[in-house]
Amino acid sequence: MFAPRLRRLRLAVTLTSRTLSSNPGRAPDMREGNPLLHVSNVRNRLREIVGASTNWSDHQQAMAERVSLSSMLAQSQEALPPKSMKDSHLEVHLPLGSEPQLREKYLTFHNTVRFGRILEDLDSLAVLISYSHTYNSTLKRSPLSIVTALVDKIDMRHHVIYPDCDIKFTGHVSWVGRTSIEAKMHMTQYRDGAYAPVLDATFVMVARDPENKRAAYVNPLKPEGPEEEKLFQEGEANKSRRVELSTASLLKVAPTAEERKIVHSLFLNTLDHKTVSFRSRVLPPNSVWMQDAKLKGLEICHPQQRNIFNRIFGGFLMRKAYELGWANACSFGGCRPSLVAVDDILFQKPVEIGSLLLLSSQVCYSEGKYIQVRVHSEVFDPLTRTHNTTNVFHFTFASDRDVPNIVPETYGESMLYLDGKRHFNQTVL
Repeated sequence: MFAPRLRRLRLAVTLTSRTLSSNPGRAPDMREGNPLLHVSNVRNRLREIVGASTNWSDHQQAMAERVSLSSMLAQSQEALPPKSMKDSHLEVHLPLGSEPQLREKYLTFHNTVRFGRILEDLDSLAVLISYSHTYNSTLKRSPLSIVTALVDKIDMRHHVIYPDCDIKFTGHVSWVGRTSIEAKMHMTQYRDGAYAPVLDATFVMVARDPENKRAAYVNPLKPEGPEEEKLFQEGEANKSRRVELSTASLLKVAPTAEERKIVHSLFLNTLDHKTVSFRSRVLPPNSVWMQDAKLKGLEICHPQQRNIFNRIFGGFLMRKAYELGWANACSFGGCRPSLVAVDDILFQKPVEIGSLLLLSSQVCYSEGKYIQVRVHSEVFDPLTRTHNTTNVFHFTFASDRDVPNIVPETYGESMLYLDGKRHFNQTVL
């Protein structure tokens, strides 16, 4: 079996730097000029698959012409041939140790790796893996519009990512529904003469028609052997878990009895005992009101950030949300935090080019050295003055010291607190 099992590890990711000496971090396969897929060619391959152009004006025309591909869509999943996991297996290289010019794109001022760039690469790879699964040699262009629906989880297997060592991404389809695809990806880095695991990621993709208006069928997946069957069953379990979490969402049902006790305890701890009033609140020691632990940002969505379907690239949205969330955690904790996990990133609506994208980051839970951050993104229409939620992001960070306790003041903030605690428990405990 070509893909290792996913394991959830509770390690904080420290994106550290080393002396930028390229040779020790250059993998042999990169030195020898093997014909491996370069990370910069992933999006070019995607443009070829759907018939998109790199030029903005030509790109608009190409997308308009995709409407004619609707007749090529399968009318049922049974009409499509089954595929194996090996059919979608891909290997992509990010030669940070081999190409100093490329390395600049991934470096921060402190010579650390920009994890937001890694998120962009993972998003592009997940789309290409999905297209590899649905590949039809008889068609010049794919009639499917495959987009990211959810980043289920990103588990860190190593706490250091070096900016001067080559990186390899591998991935394949691990589960398929009728119109959805689960893609598992693994990132390794070359160091000390071998590739070592860094992270495992699970993305959920959905297939749409050429106009991205309705769902479209994808090829069924046929596991081969006990290991692939186990991966497929894990995909089924992941789907069931997502349904259960959605059903138990605090936006739909009341908190559990234990959670209600937590909220009431937080309320009692903030009462001013000098007065007999429910309105008089006092901030406990070493605490921060939730309303004082937020950051906001604005992005004007230009054509440069578009994906192959003339919408804003999901990886760009993840990078911007991560960087705002990181800055929020940094401000809250008083030091540069390290990433522990990325969890449950939901893509509710596409973001159109030209949109005003509002990003709001909120520290919603803290415990010991850990900081749970929720980033909410919405599109603002200045003509109608309306706001529409597009994405919700969840990040877990760790500080090098104990951080203040976050304290909700309203019922809405208490629900954010409980939701943050749920995500934290799933990730760390």
